Amino acid sequence: MTLNDTSKELSWWSAFGRFFRQEFLKVLTDLRLAIVMFLAIALFSIAGTVIEQGQSHGFYQANYPEHPALFGFLTWKVIQVVGLDHVYRTWWFLSLLILFGTSLTACTFTRQLPALKAARRWKFYEEPRQFQKLALSAELETGSLSSLTPLLQKRRYKIFSEPEKDNILYARKGIVGRIGPIIVHVGMVTILLGAIWGTMTGFMAQEMVASGDTFQVQNIIDAGPLAASISKDWSVKVNRFWIDYTPKGGIDQFYSDMSVLDSEGKEIDRKTIFVNQPLRYRGITFYQTDWGIAAVRVQINRSPIFQLPMTQLKTKNSGRIWGTWIPTKPDLSAGVSLLAKDLQKTLLIYDSTGKLINTMRAGMSAEVNGVTLKVFDVIGSTGLQIKADPGIPIVYAGFALLMLGVVMSYFSHSQIWALQKDDRLYVGGKTNRAQVAFEQEVLDILDQLNSPTSSEEPSILTEKIS
Repeated sequence: MTLNDTSKELSWWSAFGRFFRQEFLKVLTDLRLAIVMFLAIALFSIAGTVIEQGQSHGFYQANYPEHPALFGFLTWKVIQVVGLDHVYRTWWFLSLLILFGTSLTACTFTRQLPALKAARRWKFYEEPRQFQKLALSAELETGSLSSLTPLLQKRRYKIFSEPEKDNILYARKGIVGRIGPIIVHVGMVTILLGAIWGTMTGFMAQEMVASGDTFQVQNIIDAGPLAASISKDWSVKVNRFWIDYTPKGGIDQFYSDMSVLDSEGKEIDRKTIFVNQPLRYRGITFYQTDWGIAAVRVQINRSPIFQLPMTQLKTKNSGRIWGTWIPTKPDLSAGVSLLAKDLQKTLLIYDSTGKLINTMRAGMSAEVNGVTLKVFDVIGSTGLQIKADPGIPIVYAGFALLMLGVVMSYFSHSQIWALQKDDRLYVGGKTNRAQVAFEQEVLDILDQLNSPTSSEEPSILTEKIS
């Protein structure tokens, strides 16, 4: 490579660096761009909350038809092409989060950190004319730095002075207010990182488990590309599922008594879960979200007790109903239908023509088709939504930093300079917020400096408040 080629390469890099600093960073750190990205993230997050996520193709076709389209444009095709059925895992949503986080990071390094560095730098004012540029300043005939210092210390100002120059003073407080915005940005970036990490490594599953059954998490309906496989050295048993009903027959609450078992079947954790009270184990959370009727235990005449599964039937206006068919002849040529609508264990018996022939409760017997039918129990099933989101601790840490930064930002960064020269005491100051309170504080200090100590009446020669 010749010297001329090296010069050209250095010139190219110099031009690129200048463009990056002067043009790209200027756009990236623009507050208007940050607001637009924040609103876009909020809008798509709302869409991901309103539109069901991770459902089947048929679900979206049934609920978001093309005619008529919701809002005139929202159809199942739009949802699945754009990715609104899995908003939080789409490339464009993750890219938006990354871009917003990059903007916040760039703003922190180009604006917030330099502002903090500038706030930590200070210089003494050694000439009276320097006080004229301050928003608040005064010239006093009486008072001294020695009397001003304890007044400032009482108000928690940090005092700076030079041993060789005893006529100048600088004081400040509230530097934490300059650190607050940086902590806010760090908290927001942490939240974004947690959201991205959770999206890439988390998963969601759904299981419908009958009371008394043991299961392992298998029916995963949505998972990130980096989601780890679920360990098979443990399982979960639904010891019992039950529903509490109101006096009017409505559902009050449904419960699942669940145990976590190791590979040898030994219980290592146990909890009764209900809505908003999940079971957590190894970073996986089990939520109670649904219920059903799994089976019915019956006996015909003196036969052994056997268990028949019940299936939810499609109905238009009758609510949720589960049913099964029970043979009443050994050759299965005749039988009755058994229907149940809840776990209050009231069952309806219909013949082959669809006629209601009897009503019974669990524990009772009835004569049907020449045989004695006894129902011992109706077995419920619990609907579980199972989630793993490794990004949640990071998000919580980000929110903690965000709240801390907001509180810190409320502290005003106040600065006061003082100069004693030619039998005059010059005092001035400025603050970044709470201007009225700062002015009142400085006026109180000046009043105390002017408190009469002799028969002579002291005075403030000049005072400026703007």
